[in-house]
Amino acid sequence: MSEEKDKIKNKLMKNLGGNFLLWIVIIIVSVSVLQYASIAPKSIEISYAEFTDIYKDQYENISSVTIEDKFLVGTCEPTCFGTLSNNEISSFTVVLPELTNDLVNELVNLGIDVKIRQKTLSFLDYVFQFSPWILILVFWFLIMRRMQGGVGGQNNIFSFAKSKAKVVDSKKTKKLFKDVAGCEEAKTELQEIVDFLKKSDKYHKIGAKIPKGALLLGPPGTGKTLLAKAVAGEANVPFFTISGAEFVEMFVGVGASRVRDLFNQAKTNSPSIIFIDEIDAVGRHRGAGLGGGHDEREQTLNQILVEMDGFDTNTNVILLAATNRPDVLDKALLRPGRFDRQIVVDSPDVIGREMILKIHTKKIPLAKDVKLNIIAQGTPGLVGADLENLVNEAALLSARMNKTKVSMKYLEDAKDKVMMGVERKSMVLTDEDKKITAYHEAGHALVAFFTKFADPVHKITIVPRGRAMGLTAQIPEVERYNYSNKYLLGKLDILMGGRCAEKIIFNNFTTGAGNDISVATNIAKKMVCEWGMSEAVGPMALGKKDEEVFLGKEISKSNDFSEEKSRLVDNEITTLIKNAEKNATNILKKYLKQLHDVSKVLIERETLDRTQFENIVKNGVADKEESKPLKKRVRRKTTKK
Repeated sequence: MSEEKDKIKNKLMKNLGGNFLLWIVIIIVSVSVLQYASIAPKSIEISYAEFTDIYKDQYENISSVTIEDKFLVGTCEPTCFGTLSNNEISSFTVVLPELTNDLVNELVNLGIDVKIRQKTLSFLDYVFQFSPWILILVFWFLIMRRMQGGVGGQNNIFSFAKSKAKVVDSKKTKKLFKDVAGCEEAKTELQEIVDFLKKSDKYHKIGAKIPKGALLLGPPGTGKTLLAKAVAGEANVPFFTISGAEFVEMFVGVGASRVRDLFNQAKTNSPSIIFIDEIDAVGRHRGAGLGGGHDEREQTLNQILVEMDGFDTNTNVILLAATNRPDVLDKALLRPGRFDRQIVVDSPDVIGREMILKIHTKKIPLAKDVKLNIIAQGTPGLVGADLENLVNEAALLSARMNKTKVSMKYLEDAKDKVMMGVERKSMVLTDEDKKITAYHEAGHALVAFFTKFADPVHKITIVPRGRAMGLTAQIPEVERYNYSNKYLLGKLDILMGGRCAEKIIFNNFTTGAGNDISVATNIAKKMVCEWGMSEAVGPMALGKKDEEVFLGKEISKSNDFSEEKSRLVDNEITTLIKNAEKNATNILKKYLKQLHDVSKVLIERETLDRTQFENIVKNGVADKEESKPLKKRVRRKTTKK
């Protein structure tokens, strides 16, 4: 109840302050109207010459006059004015050129009652007289108050040094830890921080200190910001959130000032939590920028370092931060005492993906044939944001087809759309291009099928998707975290399979293998220069990068090896790719019939799944049902014979 009263009071004060100028204008106008209305309605203003004629010729009809400054007000009979006015006028007003004793004595000698008053200004007179100055002062007061962060909030010129952090109300935050999946270790670490804020006495009794900060690390889309929202929803303490880019402005020193203001607010409302999203915007290595030690980002970072671990260490303020670029952060920011915990939020495994899909499909009606575990198994490498997009795409496809529930078919279509790209149905291929693409993709698929350590083929299509005219998708049966030398050599063979198929069938090459060659060259280069998978070169890391975190990731590479070693590296890379091309050619020539069979069916159907592809390789047809009647007929004929 007290919070509601405070809100109502603040709202009333805000409205009153905003309408203050309007009330002043209303008062001044009212005073002006009253002042003009104070003139008697039965009075007439006459000239000094007319007044002279009246008091000299008809002085007996004038009962009294009152003189105030240079104004004379007289009371007389209506007949004094003759035809100048009607019979209702009983007083007149005259502006005297000057007030002299002769005039006063003359009026007294004629028997007229003369009263002389000293002019005094009333409150209304003062208000009316000084109303222009009052208006100017009130207007100036409101402008200055707005500029200093009063009525105008933070949209003013003098509030740029104030923190732009938003205070998240835990009661209005709908995200909780139960709404986050796929990162159980990170949830456990953050739950402990929330528990510390709620039950700090339990930890203080045993001598434990509150962690200063926790840094969330991980690729984009893994749920770092979502975890911070869940912390805001779970912790019943003030939660301040701000982006790293919001600290830095065009004015020097603004970033450091905003950091001070943010931490002052957090300390005032302690225990509290501060969350800085994309902290790499201000937390990069110092001394690497163009501005040197006077760079604005560095001043902001220095202030953050001081606030996190300065002399005032007894504040119950926890700093959470998120970034997907931990490699560019300053070492002083990562040491214990500042960010005590570095929580890795990595891509989810198959169980995590299934849990994420369950969360995102809570409010979506699913058909009975939907099996989220199968979708989870077929989406390796996808993060939470990708899976959320997948579910949304499936819902959009279902709504487009006027369906009331999302079936497995639409989830599969959405998965292909997310993983392989959008179908370019408007791109019409000629028969020749279609044939070349079919043999190219069949070459990839066959080499993958007959390579021992390769991932199984999931789908083959010659429907243009994204920037590719065709795709051969492979999905690993188990999660891979390490890649062996044999697996990578098989990967090179598969990449060369499309180009080799074109050479065998058409005795020609096309530009369709351009991306395959680029990927194969990159893998071979890393095998030789980074992973030590070349016997001739040995386990050496060659080609050290000179990285300037502000100027670019790879400005140059230092030549830390001789020209002879460079030639050896080039020869090894070339050898790996040549051997891969040779292996792929041998496999395709050995299984040339299967290459024709797969390409023929692929031209007819445009898309083959794993089961259809394996049936073609083993039985020559896409579906097993097509081959069964033929086998039965042959057996019957043989038996009769």
